[in-house]
Amino acid sequence: MSQLKPYRRAGAVITAASVCWGLGIAMVGNVHAIHDPAVRLSTLERHRGLWILGQFLAAAGTAAAPLGFARFAQQLGRAQQHQSGPVKDSGAGPGPAQKLATASAAAFLAGSPMFVVTLAGRAADIERFAYRRGPAWPFLSYAGLQTFGIGALGGALLLSPLKGPTATGAAASAPLFAAMLLRYKDLPPFVFYAVELAAGIRLMRYAAGPETASPRIAAPAAAPEPHQPPVNPRLRS
Repeated sequence: MSQLKPYRRAGAVITAASVCWGLGIAMVGNVHAIHDPAVRLSTLERHRGLWILGQFLAAAGTAAAPLGFARFAQQLGRAQQHQSGPVKDSGAGPGPAQKLATASAAAFLAGSPMFVVTLAGRAADIERFAYRRGPAWPFLSYAGLQTFGIGALGGALLLSPLKGPTATGAAASAPLFAAMLLRYKDLPPFVFYAVELAAGIRLMRYAAGPETASPRIAAPAAAPEPHQPPVNPRLRS
């Protein structure tokens, strides 16, 4: 873990996963805006190979992103263990921030397999996806866990030196996502990965100050040489 950028690796994983997900969803992405099931199916049949590739890329990003957040929670706890006192930049101690980061990672880890299964079903049976014949509970469970995870992530960032516009946006977006999910029973997944991408970039760019960086262990000082009494020059001859 870098002393000056302790969350760079976690942020890199989150950023790469979010970009991978976005590239996958963008492949034949216009199909999501088509309302006629027959037209959706014909569009997918014309671009079947590209559609399947996109679903695999989206699934890879979905599976990888929680690993970055789990690493962030681990690094946050490790960095806080090196601090001699409470975080000076926030009014709360290090405990709540680490707990929220861990809860966020756990929610992302629990929800990602549900969306991976959904994406696999879309690739395997395009007709079923085109006519919306699949069960809705896997995606709704995933969306609920993602919403909770983003809210917990925002709280963790706000209670740490990483607080700022990204943390505020993540914390404020969670209630909005929850309201939309309850009202419409649907939510575009890209809103989750837009927040996660912003969080990943924030973690990559964050540089710890001298008071928050993990202290290095100083090398032991050399033992002083014993005092030697002066030698009389006449005794040497």
